[in-house]
Amino acid sequence: MTNNKLMDWPPEKVAAFQQALLDWYDGHARTLPWRQDHDPYHVMVSELMLQQTQVQTVIPYYKRFMAQFPTVEALAVAPEATVLKAWEGLGYYSRARRLQQAAKQIVNDYGGKWPKTSAELQTLAGIGPYTAGAIASISFGEVVPAIDGNAFRVFARLFKVDADIARPQTRQVFYDLIRPLIPKDRPGDFNQAVMDLGSSYMSASHPDPEHSPVRDFDASYRDGVVADYPVKTKKPRPVVHRYFALVVRSDAGYLFEQRPSTGMLADLWMFPLIDMADLEATMMSDQLDEVSRIFGASSGLSLTFADLGVKQVQHTFTHQRWQMTLIGADAKAEELKFIPARWVAPKDFGKIALPTVQKKLNQALGLGDLD
Repeated sequence: MTNNKLMDWPPEKVAAFQQALLDWYDGHARTLPWRQDHDPYHVMVSELMLQQTQVQTVIPYYKRFMAQFPTVEALAVAPEATVLKAWEGLGYYSRARRLQQAAKQIVNDYGGKWPKTSAELQTLAGIGPYTAGAIASISFGEVVPAIDGNAFRVFARLFKVDADIARPQTRQVFYDLIRPLIPKDRPGDFNQAVMDLGSSYMSASHPDPEHSPVRDFDASYRDGVVADYPVKTKKPRPVVHRYFALVVRSDAGYLFEQRPSTGMLADLWMFPLIDMADLEATMMSDQLDEVSRIFGASSGLSLTFADLGVKQVQHTFTHQRWQMTLIGADAKAEELKFIPARWVAPKDFGKIALPTVQKKLNQALGLGDLD
C-alpha cells in the first residue's frame, strides 16, 4: 500500500473508530500504578522503565522507585549511585542516568516547570519522540501520537502498511497516519488505548483479531494477512564476546571492580573480566599464568588460583552476547590502590549496584539469586 492511500477513511469512519477504541478502553483499561493520575513525572519514569522491559516486571520497580524518589526534585538531587541501586535489575542503566539528567534539567533549567509540548519535551535527556508524545498527550492534552512498538503493530495491521518499521524514516509515515485519528478531547486515553490494544488483541505473539474491539477496521484481518504485519527487517545477531570472570576471594570478601564511567554497564560493580581476545596467542595451558600476569600488572594483587569446577555463564545484551568462564583465585586482602575496586562480603552485596549479568555470576557460585 502506497503512502498516499494510507488514510482514506471518511470522517464518520474515523469517529466510529475512535468510539470503538475508547469505549473498549473505558471498560478494559489495564490498572497500572502510573495511570492513577496524569502527573508528567509519573509518566516519564514509567515510560523510561518500560523501554525494553515487560510491564509486570516494571510495576514493583516503579513502586519502589517512586517511594524512594517521590518527586522530580527528589530524583534530581539524589546521588547517582543511589539511583543506580534503585534501578538494579532493570538493566540498560543508561536509562536511569538519562532519567536523572532529565530531572535535573527540569529543576535547574526549567525552574521546576515542565515543558508541555512534545517538541519541548524532546530537549530533555533520554526523551525521544515516543516518550515525549506519551507525556505531552497524557499529561498536557497535546494531540500527538505516541509511536512505540504497539502503535507500529496496531496501525500497520489496520492499514496494511508495508513500510519497514526498522527504518527510522518510517516513523514519519506512521505519525502522518495516526495524527488525524486522535480525538482532540482525549489524546492521552487514545494513545494508552493503543498501547493496551497492542499488548492484547493485537499482540505480536498471540493476536486475537477476531475478538478485537476494532476488528471492523482491521484491513489485515479482513484480508487474512495479520501475520504479515508489521513489516520489519531482522536484527543482526549479537556479537559474541568471551571473557574470564575472576572470582577473587580474600578474608575481606570478594573482589568487585567498578566498570568505567562510559560504555557497557557504566559505573556498576562486577567481578573483574579478562577479555579472552587478549589471550588468543597464548597456549591453553599457559592462559592462567597470562591471566595472573595481566591482572596482577593492573591491580597489584598476586593471585593463587583455586578450582571452581567448570562454571560458565552467558548473558545477552541487545547487540552483544557475553560468554564468561569463571576462574577462582585467592588473594591477600590488601589495599586496592591501582584499580577502582573493593572487597565486598556476601552480606554486603545488596549495598552496591550490581548488573543482572553479575547476579547471574553470583547465582552460578551459589552466592545469591537473581532477585
